[in-house]
Amino acid sequence: HRSPKKIMDVGGNGGGLPVNNKQRAMLPNKSRGEFTRNLRKDSEGLSESPDLEFEYADTDKWAAELSELYSYTEGPEFALNRKCFEEEFRAHVSDKKWTELDADQHRAHAMRLLDSLEVIAREKRLKVARAILYMAQGTFGECSSEAEVQHWMRYNIFLLLDVGTFSALVELLNMEIDNSAACSSAVRKPAISLADSTDLRVLLNIMYLMVETIQQEDPADKPEWRIIRETFRTELGSPLFNNEPISVMLFGMVTKFCSGHAPHFPMKKVLLLLWKSILFTLGGFEQLQSIKVQKREELGLPPLPEDSIRVIRSMRAASPPASASDLIEQQQKRARREHKALIKQDNLDAFNEKDPYKADDSREDEDDNDDNDNSIEAETFPLERDEVMPPPIPHPPSERVSFPKGLPWAPKVREKDIENFLESSRSKFIGYTLGNDTDTVVGLPRPIHESIKTLKQHKYVSIAEIQIIKEEEYQKTPLSGGEEEVIMCATELLYQGILPSLPQYMIALLKILLAAAPTSKAKTDSINILADVLPEEMPTTVLQSMKLGVDVNRHKEIIVKAISAILLLLLKHFKLNHIYQFEYMAQHLVFANCIPLILKFFNQNIMSYITAKNSISVLDFPYCVVHELPELTAESLEAGDNNQFCWRNLFSCINLLRILNKLTKWKHSRTMMLVVFKSAPILKRALKVKQAMMQLYVLKLLKVQTKYLGRQWRKSNMKTMSAIYQKVRHRLNDDWAYGNDLDARPWDFQAEECALRANIERFNSRRYDKSHSNPDFLPVDNCLQSVLGQRVDLPEDFQMNYDLWLEREVFSKPISWEELLQ
Repeated sequence: HRSPKKIMDVGGNGGGLPVNNKQRAMLPNKSRGEFTRNLRKDSEGLSESPDLEFEYADTDKWAAELSELYSYTEGPEFALNRKCFEEEFRAHVSDKKWTELDADQHRAHAMRLLDSLEVIAREKRLKVARAILYMAQGTFGECSSEAEVQHWMRYNIFLLLDVGTFSALVELLNMEIDNSAACSSAVRKPAISLADSTDLRVLLNIMYLMVETIQQEDPADKPEWRIIRETFRTELGSPLFNNEPISVMLFGMVTKFCSGHAPHFPMKKVLLLLWKSILFTLGGFEQLQSIKVQKREELGLPPLPEDSIRVIRSMRAASPPASASDLIEQQQKRARREHKALIKQDNLDAFNEKDPYKADDSREDEDDNDDNDNSIEAETFPLERDEVMPPPIPHPPSERVSFPKGLPWAPKVREKDIENFLESSRSKFIGYTLGNDTDTVVGLPRPIHESIKTLKQHKYVSIAEIQIIKEEEYQKTPLSGGEEEVIMCATELLYQGILPSLPQYMIALLKILLAAAPTSKAKTDSINILADVLPEEMPTTVLQSMKLGVDVNRHKEIIVKAISAILLLLLKHFKLNHIYQFEYMAQHLVFANCIPLILKFFNQNIMSYITAKNSISVLDFPYCVVHELPELTAESLEAGDNNQFCWRNLFSCINLLRILNKLTKWKHSRTMMLVVFKSAPILKRALKVKQAMMQLYVLKLLKVQTKYLGRQWRKSNMKTMSAIYQKVRHRLNDDWAYGNDLDARPWDFQAEECALRANIERFNSRRYDKSHSNPDFLPVDNCLQSVLGQRVDLPEDFQMNYDLWLEREVFSKPISWEELLQ
């Protein structure tokens, strides 16, 4: 029943190198040696490589975020925008340059452009929109450096926002979304290109540039700009546009695109604008940390034991697990050693008998390693280590001994863990239990007292636990519990906006993520996400094809980056706002197969994904509009930049791992899904990336499933086990490293998810479903005068037949008043 072990190739189809003994024996000796040498070279390059100098943040540098908005196929439109602006400018203003005018003249021209947007003729409107886009792009024709372009971008965008451009753009965008003629013509077209989304792209470009520029804080900003910025942030998150926050409108575009009714929507731009709107209105990771600290204070909880962002930034990466080449070499040396009769066979047998923990034959263990474990890793036994490894280089004694400075995280214990520990101790030593009592320690030995004291010292109560307890109280006592005070922050407004269609939004985002994942094969039924990257005329030369290939790959990477950031931000903000908002979103992601999708994403050569060079730096904005473009050749395209890694791809990988952690944490049935989908070998390959934060989230995912992977897996992966111990937070009485009491933990996915769903639905109906509120809980009017004094409108037919009703319902029915009174 075991599947053959292969090392995954880039495509993830597993058709690579044979690594078990039979397959290896089939290789000719010469090729075996060459093959091991080549592999050793590769693995040395990997294991000896330094840590990646990557700093995880909310976004990349401003210039990188601006350049990712445009596809390389959009390059010629920069000049077109400039032409449209200059025609308008010369028609109304003297021959002066834009940069030479004063503030009043700037304002007057911006107002004039805004008025011209409100024309019926589509061509005229598009021209004006392009002129506004050129302003938002920093009137680059008059600038000589990238810094100058960025200065004028900031100035022009605050000016445009001040005169009310954003609201006008939202109205135009709504018109384009509802433009049924454009939708129906796009649906009928066999191939959609850049030209089909021109109007939408221009509008989304301006809106993105405005949101992205204004959310960047600059210490040199004028005081009035800071006021404008805060007002804009509040407006974006409030239901001012069509009675819904801007993010809800963009989510609507995503679902319309995925349903197939609007295949011409430029999805990358929509997703980027959606991400930046959520980031700006709700806040990034630093704001999340400060909101968490503030909420804990309000609830009277002790402060956080540490700032997780700082802890992770100070961590170093662990060296990746041994590669297949090292193992093959080890096995060959071991085979050679067997031929040399250095030790008598009976001594070896005696040693094996003496040590019950020594495996009979370590080679068998390796061959019998975890099903489909593609990156095999084994620790040599202490006796063999000196023979397999080169002799150590002598060091002065002071250098040789270096103890770790301690574990990076403060340990945590849940109330439930203390209860379980006390229950088991009481039943063991006294023979009875006391339920939820965590204080009575009568009759328990002193070491147990010490243990309880230590557990209580490290007890951690989360905001979520308090919210769950409060929600149970509201459900139990709907009348005496009082009205819940819901703070209308941006997160709450967004949740209320997306609540009715949240399942559809999650399915749509995951569909696009699947289409953009590098491991996905092109299927006829998958959605086309390349509408805003393919040119009208397909490339005719090799150079054009190469450029388009880079553009398409880059386009997909940017989409993955945006979706992973959107999902992570929403999960984190909803979890802080209310645990059941988070659970509602998380459950719909799980139901939409998010867990296998993320594992599918990681089932590739993750090092080559992280070091991918899918960008042409000379074509990036704003470089391309300030400098003369060099002649592009196949060599210059292949060269790429000389960065150690691709920022956006590493960012996406970490986000997806964090999402997977959020979905599976404390959920037994979802942890078992990781085991069932054989995630261990996939995750272990991701440890090859020498970046501390990424390794931490991989190790967390491995830790939760370690006890279900079997003793053999744990024995063969001791390096990984050590890394988990060193880097992941400890739960004091969590036996993650041992497979104890597994039979006592059956898992019923449906029962667990149904129980959670019932809680979520009760929360949503209590808080948001005002139309179906329980009639038993509505206030009752008991005053006779006011009840009789109410005006009741009776229907006409009742008034006409009133005497008949009296006869039938009152006079003809005998009433026994005595019985009624009793």
